[in-house]
Amino acid sequence: MKLAIVIPAYNERALLPEAVARLDATPPPKTPEGAACERILVIVDDGSTDGTRELISELGERDDIIAVMHQENAGKGAAIRTGFTAALDAGADILLIQDADLEYDPRDHDRVLEPILDGRADAVIGSRFIGQTHRVLYFWHYAANRFITLFSNILTNLNLSDIECCSKAMTAEVARRIEINEKRFGLEPEIVAKLSQMRLPQDEDEVEGDGAGKGDGRSLRIYEVAVSYAGRTYAEGKKITWRDGISALRCIIKYNFRRLLPF
Repeated sequence: MKLAIVIPAYNERALLPEAVARLDATPPPKTPEGAACERILVIVDDGSTDGTRELISELGERDDIIAVMHQENAGKGAAIRTGFTAALDAGADILLIQDADLEYDPRDHDRVLEPILDGRADAVIGSRFIGQTHRVLYFWHYAANRFITLFSNILTNLNLSDIECCSKAMTAEVARRIEINEKRFGLEPEIVAKLSQMRLPQDEDEVEGDGAGKGDGRSLRIYEVAVSYAGRTYAEGKKITWRDGISALRCIIKYNFRRLLPF
């Protein structure tokens, strides 16, 4: 079983070495049969200007790291899209998104991946609000996230608690069917909307749906798993702003009604 950890990075020269060190110090998850997953890191530099690009190029010399470069900053969504393509091309069976900024702990990977590894889930979405340790920070970020999650749940009919959590994992079969269009942080509600709509073939003889993965077949088995969270302040380099909250609402509408709206 090959696991790809997809890491988007933009101007994270100070933190990326520690993020990679934490991954190296965390044993790869094991299958129910006890075999360790073959783990590769797919690190995408999104046009960094602080030395991150050169660092990733050096890390790419390792056998277990695939380094991919964007010539210009295109946004986190674009970096994830590039990382997914590289991971699938490398033969990954499972893909997991891990930010480079130390807000999410690689030691949670076992918990996040367990429902996929034991065959219960096709996709797993982390949650910072259902039982694990998290750093206490901005109330209005929390309130906005709760509203965004509720609005998304109304349209997707999912009962998630944290659609903006960046820790998301899925099988290669699911990843191949997701076309990420958003360039910035709108990818989180976009991914959730598309997971809620996706159908997978019931068996090998069933004809697949359209390019979005819809059509006849079964709905995805989606699990939510608690993850710890060590959020950053803006002084520490946090990049998301109130504009991204407005964009998230736009994306929820767009990707849940994309056949009805002209954009």
